[in-house]
Amino acid sequence: MLSDGPDPDADPVGYAEAQILPLRRISVSSPALRDAIGQLADAYQQFFASNGKSSNAKEAVVVASRKLDSICPGAAS
Repeated sequence: MLSDGPDPDADPVGYAEAQILPLRRISVSSPALRDAIGQLADAYQQFFASNGKSSNAKEAVVVASRKLDSICPGAAS
């Protein structure tokens, strides 16, 4: 968890909102890691914008989280 905010199980939309800016502020030199972090921030933005109702946005969060975890295990947990 990057930011203090709602628990992801209790308020997934609020949790997504709380993660967007901290993710966007992370600076890394690895292009793959930078892209994965950006994709997760974008996915959380989509999820928040849809108020958690878009199945595409939900799937984007899952895919982006898995990609980030494949590069940096446990980072999206």
